[in-house]
Amino acid sequence: MFPEATVRSQVLQPPYIYRWAVLIAATVILAALVLRAFQPDPAAADKAPAAPPKPAPVKQVSPVAADVIRQLDTTGKIVALTFDDGPDPEQTPQVLDLLAEHGAVATFCMVGAQARRHPDLVREVVDAGMRLCNHTVHHDERLATRPAAAIEKELLDAGAALRDAAGADVPIGYFRAPGGNWTEPLAKTAAQHGMRPLGWSVDPRDWSRPGVKKIVAAVEKNVRPGSVVLLHDGGGKRDQTVAALRTLLPWLTDQGYRFTYPA
Repeated sequence: MFPEATVRSQVLQPPYIYRWAVLIAATVILAALVLRAFQPDPAAADKAPAAPPKPAPVKQVSPVAADVIRQLDTTGKIVALTFDDGPDPEQTPQVLDLLAEHGAVATFCMVGAQARRHPDLVREVVDAGMRLCNHTVHHDERLATRPAAAIEKELLDAGAALRDAAGADVPIGYFRAPGGNWTEPLAKTAAQHGMRPLGWSVDPRDWSRPGVKKIVAAVEKNVRPGSVVLLHDGGGKRDQTVAALRTLLPWLTDQGYRFTYPA
């Protein structure tokens, strides 16, 4: 009886041994796979995203005089036309057409928010041979009372909007305070960033829509050699200004005036 049991045991033993061997081997393989999954992949490290490129350096500008230009330093019959609060998709192209028709040039004091909305018009103004003037981002007429950091941000952000639209190399040589509300710190901040503070000597108050005849009469009465004339191509409906310009441009030419930029 015992020999028979021993033989049976010997017959049954090998399969169990194999099963344990297979189970142990599978466990070892599984553990190896798990460990490998958590190990860093050297190839992945080589594929890590590159650091973002450094921004292009800001073009350095030289400080300029901080006195506000209100009148040109000339005794000749020269006038500087300026247009505020654009660009505007309806009025700015009409103004450009009239200037081109009469061989006139002008300076456009643009609001940064408008330049962002209509970058094509900023380029059109520059391509027409006109000059740009920084008129802040939001046309805040109380800007001069704000903290220095807020003032600088308005000027720099507006300048960035104009350059993004017109090109980094397009000069922005002037700054005009919203509402003409100047303070010495505001003028100095503009000057430190290479922009001459730009005021005016003739204001027909066209923004108030007094009527075409009154706009024309105010300019004709007050213009002098070297005058800086304030007009508007944006900030509201400016059809009266456009209509007045149709009369004023030929009248100024007939009076012997030539057109130039503020200096």
